[in-house]
Amino acid sequence: MTGDGDGQPRRSGLRNPQRAVRGLGAAALALEALVLLLAIQPIRAVGADLGGAAIAVVVTLAVVAALLAGMMRRPWAWHAGTVLQGLLLLSGLLHWSLFVLGVMFALVWAYALHVRRVILG
Repeated sequence: MTGDGDGQPRRSGLRNPQRAVRGLGAAALALEALVLLLAIQPIRAVGADLGGAAIAVVVTLAVVAALLAGMMRRPWAWHAGTVLQGLLLLSGLLHWSLFVLGVMFALVWAYALHVRRVILG
């Protein structure tokens, strides 16, 4: 962060910047979990042969995202969230729409990491 000319780092203006950043990460993961669960039926409706194993993978990814959303106080949760985005991208091998969701949420996660780096340093 740049200073205001007096050598002091500029404050973010947030009362509790760590809490705000954790909230952003948790919100991104919670939204990801919800979208993954809601995406199962539309994927099946467009004619995808989404078998039980593929549905289990999607549900597992959604549950992991929800669990990580609740664990954002732990420093390793940010790294686990990044791994989760990679796993979602890999699930694109099951159906192309999962890859599209993976790309979208990887971009959201990259933005959350950028905000974290800007605010917390």
